[in-house]
Amino acid sequence: MEHDPDRRFALVHVSDTDWAIHDLHYPEGDHRRVVCTIFEDAATEFEVLWRRDLPLALRYSSAEDVLDAVRRFQDASRATRPIPIPHLPPTRNRGAGRSTPR
Repeated sequence: MEHDPDRRFALVHVSDTDWAIHDLHYPEGDHRRVVCTIFEDAATEFEVLWRRDLPLALRYSSAEDVLDAVRRFQDASRATRPIPIPHLPPTRNRGAGRSTPR
């Protein structure tokens, strides 16, 4: 497993047909490190068992596609902070609420 300092997630080959995605922000042995387990069902079908509550699919075309989806989700959730909007009281119109003679 290579560790790129700019990458938070890594795809780990567990066996011939199984992979896992690790969150490198957590140390080895920490249960939070495993994001999901990936099982190869067929040559082009991979089933995902999510260990975190992520709104992502349960089936993908490859283990690398799962890793890409996790990275995209993480990048989207780290989008820019909301732009603050100044909160000003409403303008008061003098004489509002009073009927004006015609």
